[in-house]
Amino acid sequence: MSVVTDRSLDILIDEVVLGLASEADVARLEALAAQDPDVAARVEQARRRFAPLDDTAEELPVPAGLWDRIARALDAPQDDAARPARDNTVVDLATMRRHLNRWRVGASAAIAASLVLAGLLGWTMTRSVDPLVVAVLQDESGAVIALVESNADNTTSVTLLERPGVPPDQVMQVWTKPDDDGLPVSLGLLPTARSSVLMVDGLPAPHSDQLYEITFEPAGGSPTNLPTGPILGKGLAKEPVS
Repeated sequence: MSVVTDRSLDILIDEVVLGLASEADVARLEALAAQDPDVAARVEQARRRFAPLDDTAEELPVPAGLWDRIARALDAPQDDAARPARDNTVVDLATMRRHLNRWRVGASAAIAASLVLAGLLGWTMTRSVDPLVVAVLQDESGAVIALVESNADNTTSVTLLERPGVPPDQVMQVWTKPDDDGLPVSLGLLPTARSSVLMVDGLPAPHSDQLYEITFEPAGGSPTNLPTGPILGKGLAKEPVS
C-alpha cells in the first residue's frame, strides 16, 4: 500500500488543479478531500495559488478542425503524375494515424510540462514565501516563455519555461517598470537558458499591472542601461489571490 507523504500529496494536488492528473488520481484526491478538511483546504489554496496563470496568460486555442484536416490529408488520394517517383513500399495509414495521435498527445504533454514546471518550481518549492506579484511573460506569438515572481523586497525569481535561442555574443536581461510613466529598470542578467533569482535594492515594492520583460542585449548588458534588443517576452504582474 502506498504511503501519502506531504510532498507527494502536494504534487498530487498541483497536478489535479492544473488538469494534469489521471481520472484515478482525481478520484483519489476527491476522496481524500471529502474525508479530511485539511486536504480540502490545501486543494482550495492550490487553486488560488495557480489563479494568476489563468489571469495573465492569453488562451491560444488550436484552430478549429486542424486535426480533422491533417487526418483527411493523410487519407486523401494523390495525383500520380504530380507525385515524385518512389519505391513500392506500402505505407500503413493506420500506423501514420497512430503516430498522429501520439503527436497530439506529445503537443499536449509539452504544454503540460510547461505548466508543471511553472507550478512545481515556481510555487511548490517556494510555498514558504508567497510572492507579492506574479507575471507570465509571453513572446509576440503569445507563447509563454517565462514565469516571474517578485517579493516585497524586490527579490525576483525568473523561471524560464523553454530554452531560448540566445544570439551569439548576447545575453538575456530582465527589466521592470515600477512607475508606469517612468523608465524601465534593469533587474539583472540571466545566464544562458537558465533561471535565476535577481535582487535590486532601492525599488518600491512591486504592484499589480507592473510590467516585466526580458530582452536580448550585448554581452555584459545594455550599454545604455535601457532595453535596446529584441524582446524575448513580456507581461503584466498580478497579485495572487489570497
